Amino acid sequence: MSKRKLIIAVILAGVGIGWYAFRPERIFVNRTVNENFPAAAMMAATSSRADAIILAEGNFHDGAHKTSGKATIYQLADGKRVLRLTGFQTSNGPDVLVYLVAAPDATDSATVKRAGFITLGVLKGNIGDQNYELPAGVDLNKFRAATIWCRRFSVNFGTAPLSAS
Repeated sequence: MSKRKLIIAVILAGVGIGWYAFRPERIFVNRTVNENFPAAAMMAATSSRADAIILAEGNFHDGAHKTSGKATIYQLADGKRVLRLTGFQTSNGPDVLVYLVAAPDATDSATVKRAGFITLGVLKGNIGDQNYELPAGVDLNKFRAATIWCRRFSVNFGTAPLSAS
């Protein structure tokens, strides 16, 4: 193989790896999701959101990215607990997850790593209303903040400190 072909192959491989790592198209592409309030609460005999109890809530503040909206933890009529994001908006990115953090707030990435967290799932969309079921037995006295986390770059996009209702 000629030296020129080898250089071209290395450059193409570098571009491919860089694209995969940074996913630059996501800077320009938003993913909007608008989930309804969890169906389990609707299936209760009196089927209204009033049947769900608000356990904790808070508003998002910016971390490394502009983030806004409200995070609310509901106890549904069937006993399940759900984190619901409403009026939510943040940046899109690669490998973005929703965490509950074992801290009252997380203004930086180090706090999330130091305090510990529970993963609720992959962020369904960077804009819109969405629901994330909490694992059974999660202690809401310990896990008091909802964080949007980019796992690929270990970055806290934004956090909502949760206060008991």
